[in-house]
Amino acid sequence: MCHSCFHPFAPQPLAEELPHLFTYPFHYTPHPLIQRAAAELRTYLLSCSSWQAELQGGKMFGVLLVRNAAGELGFLAAFSGLLGGSNRQPYFVPPVFDFLDPQGFFKKGEAQLTEMNRQVAALKESEAYLKAHELLTAVSREAEEELSRMKEEFRKARLRREERRATAMPEELQLLNRESQFQKAELKRREKAWAGRMAECRALVEEQEAALTALKQERKRLSEQLQQQIFRNFTFRNALGEEQSLQQIFCEAGRGEPPAGAGECAAPKLLQYAYLNGMQPLAMGEFWWGDSPRGVLREDGRFYPSCTSKCKPILGFMLQGLEVEPDPVVREASAHSEVEVIYEDEYLAAIYKPAGMYSVPGKDEAVSSVLSWAQNRYPDSDSPLLVHRLDMHTSGLLLIGKTKEAHAALQQMFERHQIRKTYIAVLDGIVPQNEGLIRLPLRPDVEHRPMQMVDPVYGKPAVTRYRVLERSGQTTRIAFFPQTGRTHQLRVHAAHPDGLGCPIRGDQLYGRPSDRLYLHAEQVQLAHPVTGQRLTLKVPVPF
Repeated sequence: MCHSCFHPFAPQPLAEELPHLFTYPFHYTPHPLIQRAAAELRTYLLSCSSWQAELQGGKMFGVLLVRNAAGELGFLAAFSGLLGGSNRQPYFVPPVFDFLDPQGFFKKGEAQLTEMNRQVAALKESEAYLKAHELLTAVSREAEEELSRMKEEFRKARLRREERRATAMPEELQLLNRESQFQKAELKRREKAWAGRMAECRALVEEQEAALTALKQERKRLSEQLQQQIFRNFTFRNALGEEQSLQQIFCEAGRGEPPAGAGECAAPKLLQYAYLNGMQPLAMGEFWWGDSPRGVLREDGRFYPSCTSKCKPILGFMLQGLEVEPDPVVREASAHSEVEVIYEDEYLAAIYKPAGMYSVPGKDEAVSSVLSWAQNRYPDSDSPLLVHRLDMHTSGLLLIGKTKEAHAALQQMFERHQIRKTYIAVLDGIVPQNEGLIRLPLRPDVEHRPMQMVDPVYGKPAVTRYRVLERSGQTTRIAFFPQTGRTHQLRVHAAHPDGLGCPIRGDQLYGRPSDRLYLHAEQVQLAHPVTGQRLTLKVPVPF
């Protein structure tokens, strides 16, 4: 069987070159054959002159190493979202569900919603709608002006009556009282008259608004109906031959309604095409082409894990039946259980966490973490113990509050920036300034957790002071002095072009893989939370 989407390797790879297990898509090093496939795809993309401007703006592509029914080895290619204004292009696999099919229910439903949007806009601009609102506004303004004028006149009249009452005879007092009663009654009559007039105006407005509300409700009903129809018809297959709808997948994963764009990424498209056409998936990878989106770190040509918000539930289903690599993060964490105590007294402890060990338990609670180690070491403590955290791949000092009071005091000292931390890192690239301050607000990249992104609007303040220690070849050894403690703060501040533009060596999220993440929490300086003694705690840098 010949497939225009299947691209055979020439020459064919040898058996010993093939991967033993399928790629774990959320943390991986691309297989050499995936890199070879990506290189061929890049060559093809360079030949497509009409797409170059769009590609430069940034796009995620994916490749899937497969064996077809004839036993040939090759690859499939896909893009996320649209390319050239379409979800179908030569060379690439088709979408799982074609939103752009002119005969499909989505385009017909979309046309209905477009017509209803036109009707809503037309009703808002109709003469009757506009006149009803203009009349209510005009009558409300006229009523407010007249009643305000009357109230002011009657207030002045009341003041005059009060002056006259001091010397008035009984007959005149009666006249003054009747005048007061008349003015109060007159004000109530005018208020009632205006209230009736405004009620008539509001009725006209409500009549127009009722028609608009009914139209909007019908539009909402059709929109929700269309969305549910998409969820039901957007079906995925796995290696066992089973099928589930998008809605089923997210429901069983406990994720509720699928987010917009779910199923339109490269990885699900690739696997779906392979399963439907009798091809055996062997490995996969997704790489970025073009400029980095604003606030997000993406490097041209670099492979990235599949997104978590959209793809994790889908791929969790689609990979069933394949022999998949174990999560390398969990595997690495399982290999680390040794914690070294650097300082300890009856109130606090400072320990050395090796790179690769969790600070707190992950999803697999059987994997050792600093917190589980501390709970075993101090079983009678009434304290939460761990005062702060380090990324799994970062080595260095962590503080433990052995008593509830000491823990609370240490946390308060962190919040007040009374604890000074020093990190040592090796960066890929040369930092020209000898020292400086980085201010880049951060928030989670919700589609690619646990990654963080720079966001000047919604990001939380993140500040890092730095000093260059040494420049050697194409690397910089640097000391970081974080003024805040945001997740991945040093990693993003180092890698982001508005920061240092030099990722930390071995940073698999924001830079390039190496034998480890070259980031180490070397030193902590603080006043003892109970005795007040100045402490400088330090662990030698292991690189």
